[in-house]
Amino acid sequence: MMSSLKQHNYSSQAKLWVLSLYFIEGLPFSLVNTVSTVLFKTLQISNTEIGFYTSLFYLPWAAKFIWAPVVDYTGQRRGWIITTQIILAIVSLILSLCILFSQSFVLLCALFFLMAFTSATYDVACDGFYLDKLDKAEQSLYIGWRNSAYKLAWLFAAGFLVYAVGEIATNRFASNFAHNNIAWCFSFAFTAFIFGTAALLHIFILPSEITTNKENNKLLLTFGNAFFSFFQQPKILLILLWILLFRAGDAMLLKMAQPFLLDESVKGGLGLSLQTVGIIYGTLGITCLLLGGISGGWLVFKYGLKKCLLPFALLQSITLLLYWALATFKPELSLVISANAFEQFVYGLATAAYTSYLFTIVKDKFLASHYAIATGFMALGMILPGAVSGWLVDLFGYKLFFLISFAGSIPGIICTFNLPFTEK
Repeated sequence: MMSSLKQHNYSSQAKLWVLSLYFIEGLPFSLVNTVSTVLFKTLQISNTEIGFYTSLFYLPWAAKFIWAPVVDYTGQRRGWIITTQIILAIVSLILSLCILFSQSFVLLCALFFLMAFTSATYDVACDGFYLDKLDKAEQSLYIGWRNSAYKLAWLFAAGFLVYAVGEIATNRFASNFAHNNIAWCFSFAFTAFIFGTAALLHIFILPSEITTNKENNKLLLTFGNAFFSFFQQPKILLILLWILLFRAGDAMLLKMAQPFLLDESVKGGLGLSLQTVGIIYGTLGITCLLLGGISGGWLVFKYGLKKCLLPFALLQSITLLLYWALATFKPELSLVISANAFEQFVYGLATAAYTSYLFTIVKDKFLASHYAIATGFMALGMILPGAVSGWLVDLFGYKLFFLISFAGSIPGIICTFNLPFTEK
């Protein structure tokens, strides 16, 4: 009885810090890569510029493996987690003030890039902490929860914050341009409060770490060992190609989904308001995402990656055709919400399987470093498709763009057929 109660308490505590850590991991990623897109759209920046410059924000996530050993082998990951959360709070606060007093595109891009660098560093510490504190079975069990918390943060930012901006600017301040900036200022100030609160919370709830001698004086050698051991795995070139291609079509959709919803009908969009876009992402979408993430983790845990990965990849590809249908037929709002909800559910399924596979290619000796390399390649696979997405929209229009996105998802599916599986 006591053993069972102790295990239950441990599971409850682990679930709490897993959920809170990965909500905070997802929030800056969403602010940098999704909310920035909406912000720049309201500042009348072109789709070409939005797609190109916001895709460059992925660079810190693509290159984080370079400084991952520093996080892995200097200090404690718990300390890195709390410190980076404090920095994220400060950057968010500065962003809110810059939006209020200056609309410099260059300055805003610089601040978003700084947030991206800090967030990427936080990811290294957070993922290493997760891999270190949970055994293999627990990692699989909690993967649905961590992915759902991550996506919940994305939906909080893309849903609630976007809705709040539209509601404040339209209803309270009569949609004046300057007052629209005040609404954005409030939203980023609120995220600063969230990051600061999270840092305080994690001081008390994160499990302590045992200080060990990690041979800091041999950090460069450690980096070399971590880097080269990752690339010595069987079929690593095929694995890396799959990582780069698996989300190519989805990367295009991610950058242009909200501009598509916001753009006027004469430009090929659906002409929705900020409030409506916030509701779409923050109501049924969030429910379906949570169900998809948890269901995906459970299905992988029960049936294994080999049986789940390909079907989930196929479903992910189909969602791109749904957006083509939306652009072609311009249906009523209920169908737009339903299509988005299905896309969110499938995203949860695919992300659970995708993340589970990345876990199988990290070695126990270099947990954070190997995972940083893997997710770095994942981010690299998002940069090029995202960078050309706005240009493709401006050149071909939304209907043809979504077909191009669908075609871009096919190479990743082909790679999945030959992917080696060494499930742990």
